[in-house]
Amino acid sequence: MARQHSPVCRLCRREGAKLFLKGSRCDTPKCAFERRESPPGMNTFRRGKLTDYGVHLREKQKVKHHYGILERQFRKLFAIANRGKGNTGEALMSLLERRLDNVVYRLGFGLSLAQARLLVNHGHVTVNGRRVDISSFMARPGDVIRVKNRAKSLELVKACLAEVHRDVPDFLSRIDGEVPEGHVLRVPEAADASIPVQTQLIVELCSK
Repeated sequence: MARQHSPVCRLCRREGAKLFLKGSRCDTPKCAFERRESPPGMNTFRRGKLTDYGVHLREKQKVKHHYGILERQFRKLFAIANRGKGNTGEALMSLLERRLDNVVYRLGFGLSLAQARLLVNHGHVTVNGRRVDISSFMARPGDVIRVKNRAKSLELVKACLAEVHRDVPDFLSRIDGEVPEGHVLRVPEAADASIPVQTQLIVELCSK
């Protein structure tokens, strides 16, 4: 599992975009990016304009930081997307959106993607009735993602659902019952991503 030990608010400021790494805090006035949009560090006014390579790199880093994956994981997903038919950038974003930790996050079961990843890794979620604790598991259309029917799991998820106010994307549906569950309706597209991404920049960089 990818771990980020430094303050995550700096990542948003570095990429110049809100990456929603701190859950509901990102939608409040406490959001560090809203207060200071300048890059972190001293003497930021001395930094020159990004090179063409820098622009491409920042776009890739933005995606990696948002989804919480490492370079090796990213390269593996890109290779899979590149081997398939159709647009490589859109296929890459589809694979990222299909990750189980991301699906759990988009369903609102976790306040942030990092918390959703912990829910998966600690066995609080089942897929089609089977316990899945691998955050990189690829969800497919027709899959049913359900919270494990035990007190601790239900308590954690229901607390998140009470605080979360984000919309469920079109490729998913959620049923708020005694045991919350979500359904994967279709394969996600690049337009379903929770942050705007210029996929062509990423493809150009990784294809070199």
